[in-house]
Amino acid sequence: MTDRFSNSRRLFERAQRSIAGGVNSGIRKMEQPVPLYFTHGQGCRLFDVDGHEYIDFQIGQGAILYGHAPAGQAEVIGAQAKLGIHWAAQSELEIEVAERLQRMIPSAERVRCNNSATEVVLSALRLARAHTGRRLVLKFEGHYHGWADEGLVGFAPPPDKWGTEEEPTRLHPSKGVIPEVLDQFVVARWNDPDHLRRRVDQYRGQIAAIIFEPVLCNTGCMEPVAGMISTIRELCDRDGMLMIADETITGFRFGAGGAQKHFGFVPDLTILGKAIGGGVPFAALVGKESAMQKIISGEIVHAGTLNANPLCLAAAKWCLDEVESLGDKHPAGMIALGQRLMAELSALAKRHNIPLQPQGPGLVFHTAMLKPGAATGPIRNYRDYVQRQDVLRWAHLRRCLLEDGVRAIERGLWFISLAHREADITEALQKANIAFTRHAQEWKTI
Repeated sequence: MTDRFSNSRRLFERAQRSIAGGVNSGIRKMEQPVPLYFTHGQGCRLFDVDGHEYIDFQIGQGAILYGHAPAGQAEVIGAQAKLGIHWAAQSELEIEVAERLQRMIPSAERVRCNNSATEVVLSALRLARAHTGRRLVLKFEGHYHGWADEGLVGFAPPPDKWGTEEEPTRLHPSKGVIPEVLDQFVVARWNDPDHLRRRVDQYRGQIAAIIFEPVLCNTGCMEPVAGMISTIRELCDRDGMLMIADETITGFRFGAGGAQKHFGFVPDLTILGKAIGGGVPFAALVGKESAMQKIISGEIVHAGTLNANPLCLAAAKWCLDEVESLGDKHPAGMIALGQRLMAELSALAKRHNIPLQPQGPGLVFHTAMLKPGAATGPIRNYRDYVQRQDVLRWAHLRRCLLEDGVRAIERGLWFISLAHREADITEALQKANIAFTRHAQEWKTI
């Protein structure tokens, strides 16, 4: 392959002399052959410093639901910047955003703002422990809840450290974590309601909350099997635990009411990030008034100098108005586009004898590159994903796609945005055909 990214490579080399590791989020180093640098974006298109244009399905790791640089959002941000960026005080904007969230999300009786979903997770877990007087939190293998000490317990352990089927490891992927944090968690397997029941019964009366991604977007895009979410709700009600839905990715992507409305459940607390701000650093904890009482009373500390700053609030208000204005048309349009892309990528893969298997609800999906001899069919849990995904071969195909102008996330995730159109999908498939042809030819020699 030729090096089409010389300017990005030059900037990355320069960055390593001032920025620790050359990037400001470790995951960005995954991009091959080099972390890319961009000059601008428009709609579903991105443009890099080497003059290349991409149809973007990474879409800001899912945050850019509305497309890159939407004019309306730019206007409200600019207008607010002239009035003030930060006051460390209140504004009517925060009430307007909170009232919109109450209107859109049935479980959002009360709201608190933060700057990232990682912060909101920490707030939610602290709140759950204070609410119940219990120390343990149950989370699921492969689910991602921010990069802090608590959010990554059990996220992506290597196979030799998985633990048993009944006792998944509490391993954290980062060094420097407070060791005692790991002991505050119980890890269960996703999409196994019976296993969940056994785990909860094993620690009955000790668990403060169950936290989960309604769709496991961060690992393989795994939708919940029948009975999974209802079992979480049932057990939380039975044992007085809080049900915490991490809708950092699914919130507003699945419609104005999020995945909880889409799948028909009501959590006690919900974590919102990414699309709520459309690319600005904004996130929110929403929940039932009863579950938020320890914040309301001031018994737990929830603070932040930049919380509910007017610049991010103006952007979030615009985002929420955009979603709400779509009514019942959203997310049906995005689902249709994504399902078409999935189906035709599958057809291309079959034509080129590439073992690629897309899965997911369409508006977000994952392309699993199956290892030789791996079974076909839906991937339902983290361990199955690791055992069947051919990471190296997917990395090669992903680079072929990138060089032909189609940008998906390094781990195989694709997002549809409100800016994608049928013509963009058609063009992306034309480019993908070229990329698949080259991958099929080159991979034989690897």
